[in-house]
Amino acid sequence: MTNKWIILFGLLSIQQAVANDSAGYVATGGAQYVKNPNIAMQTEDLLISQKQVRVDYQFKNLTNHPITENILFPLPLVESWHDSDYADTADLVKSFKVWSNGKQISPQVHVRAFLPQLKSVNDVRENAPMIDVTAELKVCGWSDDEIMSPWTEKYDVSELNRKMLHCQQPKLQKLLKLNEDVWWQSQIIYSWQQTFLPNQVTRVRHQYTPLLGGSVYLDPEKAKSVCVDDNLKKVLRKMGNPTPNYLEMGYILKTGANWAKPIERFNLTIEKQPNQFVSLCWKGQLKKVSATQFKATEQNFVPKQDIQLIFIDKPSP
Repeated sequence: MTNKWIILFGLLSIQQAVANDSAGYVATGGAQYVKNPNIAMQTEDLLISQKQVRVDYQFKNLTNHPITENILFPLPLVESWHDSDYADTADLVKSFKVWSNGKQISPQVHVRAFLPQLKSVNDVRENAPMIDVTAELKVCGWSDDEIMSPWTEKYDVSELNRKMLHCQQPKLQKLLKLNEDVWWQSQIIYSWQQTFLPNQVTRVRHQYTPLLGGSVYLDPEKAKSVCVDDNLKKVLRKMGNPTPNYLEMGYILKTGANWAKPIERFNLTIEKQPNQFVSLCWKGQLKKVSATQFKATEQNFVPKQDIQLIFIDKPSP
């Protein structure tokens, strides 16, 4: 049994992408990445749609002995306070499922809480480094359910904020001092033990309902970041709305480079609704295979870019 962790970092989120599996370990501050030299990712089949994200992996143990690791799947950080039209985080938690070699398993659930490290009250808290305060909250009697509440919305956020202010842990109070409004974030990390048999292939699958973000205005900077091309711009102008509202999703691929070798075969499927446009940056060849699906296949793939994509509704006839 090694002391490393395998990270299945895969989540389509509001602002943060999903990611490929990566080796890593868990420290006080959360999940940290390291490279795993003994296990190769042979294939990854990734489906991205607005209703479901599904990822099928095939890993091969390159050694002559079994390797048992703890597999991690961290979800992104979610704010403690959000608007009524925020993504359905509770649905994602309820929908997350994982299979190992065809058998569904029940992963352990770990939760973390974070506060921004501000230098002044004028700092933009969303851009500040996030400091793990889980241990401090636990000392003050917080339960995992309370720390998880930004995801599940089981507790009133105002009550939790008051409880946090009353926690007299020095590290916590120092971070709260410049927090004009109490604003913290919650993370969920799933984990399970996985044995990779010697010189054999291990299949892992997980799926969940993704989080969707977006905006009512497609500004030029956002359009550039998702490679909206001249043809789509022309269509949008013809529609009479060159800056339409859109839905946004992301998936982190770059952590897939942390395995022993390049991914032997990577298959990407992106699915949209029939009444939508989709735009993303992709350096490979992305082919339209149906009215709703686009596919790409890469051999010996070393992921150097993450996926960020938007969906734009076509106007009703």
